[in-house]
Amino acid sequence: MGTALVYHEDMTATRLLWDDPECEIECPERLTTALERLQQHGLKQRCLQLIAREASEAELGLVHSPEYVALLQGTQALGTRELQALSKEYDAVYLHPSTFHCARLAVGAALQLVDAVLTGAVRNGLALVRPPGHHSQRATANGFCVFNNVAIAAKHAQQKHGLRRILIVDWDVHHGQGIQYIFEDDPSVLYFSWHRYEHGHFWPCLRESDADAVGRGRGLGFTVNLPWNQGCSDVPWLQVGMGNADYVAAFLHVLLPLAFEFDPELVLVSAGFDSAIGDPEGQMLATPECFAHLTHLLQCPGIPPVCAGSPGPSLGEPPAARPHEALAQDGALTALGKVLYLLDRILDGQVSSGMAATPVPAAAATLDVAVRYGLSHGAQRLLCVAVGQLDRPPGLTDDGRNLWLNIGVEEAAAPSMFHVSVPLPVTTGGFLSCALALVLPLAYSFQPDLVLVALGPAHGLRDPQAALLAALLRGPAGGRVFALVDEESTPQLATVLARVLNGEAPPSLGPFSMAAPEDTQALMYLRGRLEPRWKMLQVAAPH
Repeated sequence: MGTALVYHEDMTATRLLWDDPECEIECPERLTTALERLQQHGLKQRCLQLIAREASEAELGLVHSPEYVALLQGTQALGTRELQALSKEYDAVYLHPSTFHCARLAVGAALQLVDAVLTGAVRNGLALVRPPGHHSQRATANGFCVFNNVAIAAKHAQQKHGLRRILIVDWDVHHGQGIQYIFEDDPSVLYFSWHRYEHGHFWPCLRESDADAVGRGRGLGFTVNLPWNQGCSDVPWLQVGMGNADYVAAFLHVLLPLAFEFDPELVLVSAGFDSAIGDPEGQMLATPECFAHLTHLLQCPGIPPVCAGSPGPSLGEPPAARPHEALAQDGALTALGKVLYLLDRILDGQVSSGMAATPVPAAAATLDVAVRYGLSHGAQRLLCVAVGQLDRPPGLTDDGRNLWLNIGVEEAAAPSMFHVSVPLPVTTGGFLSCALALVLPLAYSFQPDLVLVALGPAHGLRDPQAALLAALLRGPAGGRVFALVDEESTPQLATVLARVLNGEAPPSLGPFSMAAPEDTQALMYLRGRLEPRWKMLQVAAPH
């Protein structure tokens, strides 16, 4: 169960045959550069490599009209002048004798990836494809896009594999109106797009790219547009030049709460790279590493994502890529010895995560030893997240090197910047609000290099909630998470924690229930008190 990489060198064949400044950026180097970078980082060799196949006409017909498919098929026999004349009938499109072949390969790559994930051959994957697809519509090429790769992949997953809930995340800097049109009345597909909008003045300059376009008919509420508007007085943080904190905040406050409630069976990502730093048209500031964190966050509400699109100019390594060790196995080790043994291996980089059990009477003392050991053996910034009745370890210093976050304890005193306590919410919605609107913003602001998650006696979390908390906290620390549970914990809890520490998606939270008013009030109070110190709390506030 690894990662698939789907590619075919024939997709580099299509190229611009005449002068057109608008279209010249869609070039073969979009693929070859990305493939070279994957190879340089040793990532290509670690993937299951699949050679893309051509999609059949029947598969193309899942989205596109027969007349449109036949028109594109006929371009293989056209000369340059005829191709140029036909291209002018579309917006920002150029055609080449190889376009039909390349576009069928692009769709086929996405379908192969979906099949590989849904049959269990791989856990997730990336399809390196061109031409792209998210602007393409039923009978229209648009914005370099010929066939709608992701839309066809979603339809294929529905028809061949019987999926009922698919999440499509489109993080290209342009609105993927093609995907929106295809699924706007379909409640089985939740479509999320962020994009430069400029109040309708940024291409594709459509009224339906604005935030009030939310689907229609049975699909009302299943289209989510997050437009970036420069100088928007109502929402000043939505603007050009969005950085890492802005993108993560958009996920935490907008996308992920919806995704958890939707509970997708598959996540498809239209992974356009023009929303990353360095793109002259997008003008955004998010680094490649940010997209690794976004991909990690998408693993939590469902199946780890299938990325069907072209990646950015460089790739950050996701937290799940390094070795791990979920549980100390040596029976000769004492409970404390297991803790120190695993912490040592994590801090030395031999493994990325670990878990150990401790007797209930010794839980507080063991946590204190773990804190002291971590701070004295290489951890420069330690985040300690305790759930349940656990006192703050004496080993935690007051020099800004550590952050103590206790979930399940309500203290009368006002929170300090590095000592935060919050009551345990009783509903699924309350727990998610606490995790996404408080715990993760604090963690990303603090930027720890080690996270300790301690589940104390009678901690009150259900197994899926504990697993989700551990999974989410892997991102801010680059995967370096150590979980400490008491020996009276159920085998089921140990199993789900081991799985998420191994990079697997956590189990579903089950039926969704809204946050209780008192939980929301307590959360907003804490955010207000902590906001002056922590940058991620300043980016956006939940409403």
